[in-house]
Amino acid sequence: MIATKGYAAQSATEPLAPYSFERRDLRPHDVQIEILYCGVCHSDLHTARNEWHGTAYPCVPGHEIVGRVTKVGSHVSKFKEGDLAGVGCLVDSCQECNNCKQGLEQYCEQVATQTYNSPDRNDGTITKGGYSNRILAHENFVLHISDKLPLEGVAPLLCAGITTYSPMRYWKVSKGHKVAVLGLGGLGHMAVKLAASFGAEVTMLSTSASKEADAKRLGAHKFALTKDPEQLKGLTNYFDFIIDTVSADHDYNMYLNLLNTNGVMICVGAPPSPAQIPAFNLIFQRRSVVGSLIGGLPETQEMLDYCAEHGITSDVEVIAMKDINEAYDRMLKGDVRYRFVIDMATL
Repeated sequence: MIATKGYAAQSATEPLAPYSFERRDLRPHDVQIEILYCGVCHSDLHTARNEWHGTAYPCVPGHEIVGRVTKVGSHVSKFKEGDLAGVGCLVDSCQECNNCKQGLEQYCEQVATQTYNSPDRNDGTITKGGYSNRILAHENFVLHISDKLPLEGVAPLLCAGITTYSPMRYWKVSKGHKVAVLGLGGLGHMAVKLAASFGAEVTMLSTSASKEADAKRLGAHKFALTKDPEQLKGLTNYFDFIIDTVSADHDYNMYLNLLNTNGVMICVGAPPSPAQIPAFNLIFQRRSVVGSLIGGLPETQEMLDYCAEHGITSDVEVIAMKDINEAYDRMLKGDVRYRFVIDMATL
């Protein structure tokens, strides 16, 4: 077993605190990574506080992981010691179902193994994530990381980046399309950067007028304050796509009216309450509401390579591990531009 240090939540109501545990010994196809940086995703907070239910404690969150390979199993062919490497939201899947064979491991028909709070397929132990000094994963679930970009800015690409990249690639967002991004946070700021890089006209939809300058700095061409009915009225039937990143309850119908005929609202946020959408709001303009979950391993590698080629990273605030609970509180207040990333040298 491999002695590991990290931070864990011991219950839904306790703050994260130092926690020592053991990771398994290397299996033949395992890659062991010394973690250098780990992004802080909103789902980390939801899971640590059991807001989505089913959290197994102690819980070590973290699924936006970049680091350096320190050991490889006897059958590993894709990585060697010293390589930069990353681990995203998944560390395993059945690898045999139709979805897995198509590189859509996130939709594994046998349920993919998540990087943390998920039963290991081999021994049933609960996975522990990147708020730690090292991690192991099957080589098929480890990503190659370029040295062209600052690693702290690359870490959030493993979740926030691929969550917005994947649906835009699937629906072929490109030059000539009019794209709205709803919500300027960890996901929203990546959606703006990526949609603009694909050549689309990008409009930021936000409840906060103070975010206009930032939205345009990130690549948005236009900005609309959603609290102003006149601004929204002027955008009726305007967009081909809306990337909805909001995880709080909101009125989908208000935004559906901004879609043109055949327009698509892509939901990547996960509000706690079901959407209430009258069928007529879809029928009359043949509009669609769709969802998307991260990306498979081939597409995640494609996204990392694309970002390295185009100089795209997440805007981050690097924090020490000891400041994670303060970061959670600030995240709830929207006080981050736009992703916290833990420097694991501070563990």
